[in-house]
Amino acid sequence: MLRTQFEEDLNKLHNQFYSMGTQVSAQLNKAVRAFVSHDRDLAEDVIEGDHAINEQEKSLETQSLEMIALQQPVSSDLRTIITVLKASSDLERMGDHVASIAKATISLKGEERIHIVEEDISLLGEKVKSIVDASLNAYIQGNDKRAHEIAEQQYTIKNMSREIQEKVLEGMKENSETVTTGKEYLLTLVYLERITGYAVNLCEWIVYLNSGNIIEL
Repeated sequence: MLRTQFEEDLNKLHNQFYSMGTQVSAQLNKAVRAFVSHDRDLAEDVIEGDHAINEQEKSLETQSLEMIALQQPVSSDLRTIITVLKASSDLERMGDHVASIAKATISLKGEERIHIVEEDISLLGEKVKSIVDASLNAYIQGNDKRAHEIAEQQYTIKNMSREIQEKVLEGMKENSETVTTGKEYLLTLVYLERITGYAVNLCEWIVYLNSGNIIEL
C-alpha cells in the first residue's frame, strides 16, 4: 500500500515537471514571436507568465524535499526525485531567460530594426524550442541515447548564433541608428544559447537518472 502511494506521488511529480516544461516551451515560443513582431502586449503576457513558472518550481521543490524526508527513498527512487529537484531549477532558469527576451521586446519599442536579423532570430528561436521539446520528451521516455543526440545540437545553435551575431555587427556598422537595437539582438542571442544550455543540462539529468553517473554532454 505504501509503495503504491509512493509510486503515485512519483508519477505526479513527473507529470508536474513535464507540465512546467511545456509551459516554459510555450512561453519561449511567445517571447520570440513577440520579439520579432514587436508585440508589446504579448511580451507583457510572457513576463506575467514567468511568475507561474516560478511558483511551479517552488511547488516541485517542496514536494521533492517532502518525499525525501518522509519516504526516505534509496537508489533509483532517490535519483528520480533528485533529478526532478535539479531539473526543475533548470526549467525555472530557462523561464527567466525567456522573460528577459520579452523585456527586450518592450525596451526596443520604436527603435530602428534590422529585419534580416529578426528573421534569423525567429528561426533560431524555433530551433531552440525544438531542442527544449525534444529534451522534455526524452526525459518522459527516460531515453538517454536520445539525450546524447539532442545535446549534440547545441553546436548547431552556437554556429547559428555566431552567424547572426556577425550580421548584427555589420548592421550596426552600416547604420548607427540600429546600435541600441543591435545590443538587444546580441543579448537575445545569449539568452537563446543559455536556454539551449539548460536543455542540455536536462539531457545530462536523463543520463544520470538511467546510470547514476553525472557526465557533461
